[in-house]
Amino acid sequence: MKGYVGKILNVNLSDGTLKTTSIDENVAKKYLGGKGYATYLLYQYLRSYEKEGIAAKDINPFGEENVLIFATGPATGVTGFPEPGRYHVMALRSPLTNGVASANSGGKFGPFMKFAGYDIIVIEGQAEQPVYLEIVDGDAELKDATHLWGRNTFDTTRILSEKVDKCSVACIGPAGENLVNFACIINEEHRAAGRTGVGAIMGSKMLKAIVVAGNQRPEVAKPDEFKEESKKALEKIKQNPVTGEGLPKYGTAVLVNVINNSGALPFKN
Repeated sequence: MKGYVGKILNVNLSDGTLKTTSIDENVAKKYLGGKGYATYLLYQYLRSYEKEGIAAKDINPFGEENVLIFATGPATGVTGFPEPGRYHVMALRSPLTNGVASANSGGKFGPFMKFAGYDIIVIEGQAEQPVYLEIVDGDAELKDATHLWGRNTFDTTRILSEKVDKCSVACIGPAGENLVNFACIINEEHRAAGRTGVGAIMGSKMLKAIVVAGNQRPEVAKPDEFKEESKKALEKIKQNPVTGEGLPKYGTAVLVNVINNSGALPFKN
């Protein structure tokens, strides 16, 4: 299937098992993107929990039953596509909102996750001791992270990057470890999956970091047509004053007035 490497890594931290399943082409077409596919997977977990008599409202955000998913879409890591660096993080229950947790980030981690051989990583259970997940060219392994626990994200990224050549690291710092409700997951030292406390969920699972590296690349079905459409999309991005000038210069903060004017800025509830 083009646009994907075709694999999902399922990690159970409670028993330390890892297994690989395949991307379902029908699901990928119906629920587009990493966020779409991850939402579908979360719904399947909710259905299975309901059969066991566990209601959504009874899922503890910091409990073993909460599921954390890192997901990419068909454009992530595809050379020539505008903005190919996004990845999405979702969980069944946010410690901040008590709803579904949802956050995303840019940078290298999303593409490198695909290059490492997986479109999606599903994290279940809880580890007894701090661990990190290392994935290099399809080979995944859980490793001891006791020496990293308590370190900030800068140190964690540096230490793990020295162990794996040409990698990307997504990790948590002391905020995530201490279950601060709005803790982020950080990649490239300055990029954050910053909404709904996904870093705290990662901390509750004793998962300090995920390291990804590899040389696998998603293919494009129709390269010539893809190139033309990508050029058109990039031109639209450049011509728009927000995406062409504001965001590159000022970052996300440039959106505050835009969001406020549309009545979507959340304050005073």
